[in-house]
Amino acid sequence: MASPLSWLGLIICTLLFISCQASDGDDDRKAYIVYMGDLPKDDAISSPSLLHASMLQEASDSSSSSEYLLHSYKKSFNGFVANLTGEEVKKLSNMEGIVSVFPNEKMQLFTTRSWDFIGFPQDVERTTNESDIIVGIIDSGIWPESASFNAKGFSPPPRKWKGTCQTSSNFTSCNNKIIGARCYHTGAEVEPNEYDSPRDSDGHGTHTASIVAGGLVSGASLLGFGSGTARGGVPSARIAVYKVCWSKGCYSADVLAAFDDAIADGVDIISVSLGGYSPNYFENPIAIGAFHALKNGILTSTAVGNYGHDRATITNLWPWSLSVAASTIDRKFVTKVQLGNNQVYEGVSINTFQMNDMYPIIYGGDAQNTTGGNSEYSSFCDKNSLNKSLVNGKIVLCDALNWGEEATSAGAAGMIMRDGALKDFSLSFSLPASYMDWSNGTELDQYLNSTRPTANIHRSVEVKDELAPFIVSFSSRGPNLITKDILKPDLSAPGVNILAAWSEASTVTGKEWDTRVVPYNIMSGTSMACPHASGAAAYIKSFHPTWSPSAIKSALMTTGTGLIYNPNASLK
Repeated sequence: MASPLSWLGLIICTLLFISCQASDGDDDRKAYIVYMGDLPKDDAISSPSLLHASMLQEASDSSSSSEYLLHSYKKSFNGFVANLTGEEVKKLSNMEGIVSVFPNEKMQLFTTRSWDFIGFPQDVERTTNESDIIVGIIDSGIWPESASFNAKGFSPPPRKWKGTCQTSSNFTSCNNKIIGARCYHTGAEVEPNEYDSPRDSDGHGTHTASIVAGGLVSGASLLGFGSGTARGGVPSARIAVYKVCWSKGCYSADVLAAFDDAIADGVDIISVSLGGYSPNYFENPIAIGAFHALKNGILTSTAVGNYGHDRATITNLWPWSLSVAASTIDRKFVTKVQLGNNQVYEGVSINTFQMNDMYPIIYGGDAQNTTGGNSEYSSFCDKNSLNKSLVNGKIVLCDALNWGEEATSAGAAGMIMRDGALKDFSLSFSLPASYMDWSNGTELDQYLNSTRPTANIHRSVEVKDELAPFIVSFSSRGPNLITKDILKPDLSAPGVNILAAWSEASTVTGKEWDTRVVPYNIMSGTSMACPHASGAAAYIKSFHPTWSPSAIKSALMTTGTGLIYNPNASLK
């Protein structure tokens, strides 16, 4: 998901793309992508699939090699995915016509006052061509019932559209807003709580799609927070969904298959809010896919990653794509903690809960689980570290930021977290919670030693961030370590506290111990910044349909405004 805690740790359909099926190789084989560049010219090779099977057989010296061929890329570029041994990888790498051979690795997933904040109001000038724009979203799928994707008033898809809607028992059809949907999973198993279809069980894909092209929805909010009209950058544009991300990851082979289809389907802009580090351009599916998209007149907008704020942490730094960093908007959420001695301290979170009484407070380090748990980590409130009998019904103080799984499991009434990290964005938790810096946290120690200490975690309040916009601390930084004379990121866009549509198969935090199901959610990440840039690119495309991807990218970069320097979000 997009929240910073999940960044540390996210398909090939059948050839007819009627249903998604996973493929498993032998125990001594692993899935690799064999990239071969452009498709053969002038139909010199009638069937790329036959060529791929022949090459695989030559490398394996086995008559049964065809069973290891998982998928052929044959619409927009040339290559295939196969389960290979180490020796076969070496042989294929030395064959003529092979550009690169690299593992099918897991990538990670890196909403609406934000448009108004950047000077893009609801009544901005529009063109009727906006409904001809098709945005391809490579992500975790979509929740089609969301009000943001209502197709009322939409005409049939543009004639240029060549894609398909992959239906199933839980995803019965597309509409004139969501005009295409596919799913892929060669590398990830479908878990029981997931949909084996383009339907989004995570929320991330729904969120990013609505930021780009969601329709106008009045009265949208997260349980009263961020209330207003939710809208995408190009609300009249069409959406094509390519689901590559599952609970166990987004795999390279599937991302590349999505690019292969999206390019052939006729999309105008591709938005990719996921990524993974790669040491060169020829072993990354987004780099390869974005390159072939460019050759076909399609701009790819990508998130730079949430690995800041150190230098050279950027991903998706390809010269031919748009690399988008995350910056703040003038909205932030603060959560006050009131102690029994009437002292009040301010932290950050998006706390939707209301505590009406004062509750006893206990330090996690004083509530160790001494019956086989992780007692030495109780101060951090790690899993299985807290003594439930001591924590139940109390507010627990933790020395680290965490999702609150252990506090919730132990029956805590709330959670206060403290460490020295920057707090220029807010997170949601499954119980009343506030996240504070050390200066406030250490003062709590003195009070905890008093008789019967109590506290109350207030419901969050929305305040104006006077310093916005600035680059948020989690946003990955340059420089570009592959091509050092090309500056990256290209630009920044709103990526903090963004309200947008959400999957109702998920929860506010995306965690199973959370019980709140909502149609709109507030998230932060470069995942949210990327679709803002994608929407702006689609807007330009609607006015200038003949402009090249480079022209659109240049227009965005050369008309951007400078950011305010914020010393609290500077590099280490």
